[in-house]
Amino acid sequence: MKQRLITGVIGGAGFIGLIILGGIPFTLLMIALATIAMWELLRMKRIQPFSIRGATGMLFMWLLLIPENLVSLNWIHLQRLELFLLLIVVLLALTVITKNSFTFDEAGFVILASVYVGYGFHYFMYARFLDNGLWLIFFILVLVWATDSGAYFAGKRFGKRKLWPEISPKKTIEGSLGGTALAIIIGAIFTLFIPIFPSWGIAILFMLVVSLTGQLGDLVESAFKRHYAVKDSGHVLPGHGGILDRFDSLIFVMPIIYLLGFLY
Repeated sequence: MKQRLITGVIGGAGFIGLIILGGIPFTLLMIALATIAMWELLRMKRIQPFSIRGATGMLFMWLLLIPENLVSLNWIHLQRLELFLLLIVVLLALTVITKNSFTFDEAGFVILASVYVGYGFHYFMYARFLDNGLWLIFFILVLVWATDSGAYFAGKRFGKRKLWPEISPKKTIEGSLGGTALAIIIGAIFTLFIPIFPSWGIAILFMLVVSLTGQLGDLVESAFKRHYAVKDSGHVLPGHGGILDRFDSLIFVMPIIYLLGFLY
């Protein structure tokens, strides 16, 4: 517990500090976190990160992650998504060239993992650099953390009915509802002082989306770990596990709120 607390305080302070600082330091932090998260996923699948398969996965993820203003692809006359699709074709061709030593299953994993991690951290950066990005990021973090805390304490106090025992045996329906309730309460207090959205209706809808999709993101990572029979995604954060263990909710939330039009 002491180690977990120390890691949380030091890591949290550094993370918040770089979010406030923004710019290149924040961007480099996001690239580092995404790279470690992709590394963790590859290791779950028993793909060595320094192998051709692992390096290909990293390349795919970086293509989706790194902002256009940092690395331009104009010199090859292809849009980033077009290059990504071209590389998917090359990756599938490798299953034939390698006579299935690189399997279709592994190709699919590499593609899906790169989209999951790359777009998750990409839209976190995207949100930070909006006009109201700093407060928007803090709002999202507050909602995710309130959901986690509310779910934990409500689950311990009132939890009886299992939410999804095949995926995460300890989570309960009561805990999930408690997490969403606390997110709305804390989010409403935040909105009273720092209104991010033009109306309360949009603000409450945003709170619900972040809280519910954040919980779904947590279950998605739990499903990964259960499928690959690992307790934590990694050990880079003493007492907390890996980067995916800490950012699973956040990187699931970010693409969804972008697609729903909340990032403007």
